[in-house]
Amino acid sequence: MFQFLPLDPKTVFLLYFWGNLFICILIFSYSLSYATLENRKKLLLFGYGKILLTVGWVFIFLRNIVPDFLSINMANTIILSGCCYETIAIISMNRAKNNWYYRLQILITVIGMLVFNSATLMGATINTRVVIMSLAIFAIYLPPTIVYFRAKGNNLFRIFYLFCYVSFEILIFLRAVYSFINPQKYFFRQSNFDSLYNIGLFLLTLIGTVGFLLLVKEKQDVKIQKLLKDKNLFFSIIAHDLKGPLGSSLALSEIMAEEIDGYSREEIKEITGMLHESNKNIYKLLENLLDWSKMQTGMMEYNPKEVILNQLIEENVEINRNAALNKNINLKFESAEIIKAELDKDMIDTVLRNLLTNAIKFTDQQGEIVLTMKRINQKVEVSITDNGIGIPDSIKEKLFKINEKVIQKGTENESGNGLGLLLCSEFIKKHQGQIWAESKLGKGSTFKFILPLKTQKKL
Repeated sequence: MFQFLPLDPKTVFLLYFWGNLFICILIFSYSLSYATLENRKKLLLFGYGKILLTVGWVFIFLRNIVPDFLSINMANTIILSGCCYETIAIISMNRAKNNWYYRLQILITVIGMLVFNSATLMGATINTRVVIMSLAIFAIYLPPTIVYFRAKGNNLFRIFYLFCYVSFEILIFLRAVYSFINPQKYFFRQSNFDSLYNIGLFLLTLIGTVGFLLLVKEKQDVKIQKLLKDKNLFFSIIAHDLKGPLGSSLALSEIMAEEIDGYSREEIKEITGMLHESNKNIYKLLENLLDWSKMQTGMMEYNPKEVILNQLIEENVEINRNAALNKNINLKFESAEIIKAELDKDMIDTVLRNLLTNAIKFTDQQGEIVLTMKRINQKVEVSITDNGIGIPDSIKEKLFKINEKVIQKGTENESGNGLGLLLCSEFIKKHQGQIWAESKLGKGSTFKFILPLKTQKKL
């Protein structure tokens, strides 16, 4: 009759060591070869977790060879740190911007470390330490398991991944219960349960890693599909909007080339002014196109530094002063205090430039544009208010959306396509801020955006 033979400790060690080593190679190879910059950070977190688990397991295997502080305290502290890294990476795949969950994982890990090391220093038995470690690991992996269980729109990969970690949690909990009921005198013991536990844990760890990589790939594929869809829509907008100013430039340059001798100096000056305005619109459109493409492909780096926001706004006000004077618009900036913020200067420059340009475009002669800034807790709110023509409700709903066409002529028939607002939205999101518009037709508009005063680390 078939009899199951328990695994010896050396086999268990080799199983974990080579398995984790293979997983580390798989993760780092994928992150360096195929992953996007955003997913690479998550993969590296997951990979660091696996490296720490491997190192911790090596220290445990060296028990009775190296000092107990290394083989017990340090080994299990490293293992819990590895679990923390891995679970933060797992959560970031589902809740990329929820720092509360990350802090919770760190808190659970620190509590687990303190309880285990305190018990060790107080002379706890091997069995007690095994139960504490099992429960600590169970607690660390519980939040990400709940996150994936409660996630909306589950697909095959996500369900598969959830199944792996639910099984993992059940296995860890059974280990704690089994060790409590059947105390062990040695860390490595040969029993059918321990052998099945080690084999099951190894297989679930390996399958879970493959599931994590499949989730990363799926998320990346979805993003690529969205980028391709947005790109096609974006270029169709650009092609349509370039046609007008390019056609005007072509016609005006043709007149200048063929009939310049028949025009007076004043007429030539007028034509060249129109040609300059047309070329300026083309240049602005192409500049926005370049910024947008850099943003979507990850070529535009987010580089926050401490900036005095008052100075940045005043610089943009001065740059747009002449454009406002040409329409006799009173352009002013009001602020009750000096506010410093950590932000990417180039991105917020682009936001202010586009919002000011739009405000001037849609404000009548003798109008007024007022910029205000105020602190709201740990955030700053910037408002640009004009008393211009306002925005119809049908257009207001389409602002900041690439899949909606926005066409509204300025007070002097200036052209616009909404591309600048799309850029503003992208840049503000990069700062983890918000942007919106408030307007009544015929009574002007107010564009507001909120930025955190301190940058938050992203995973």
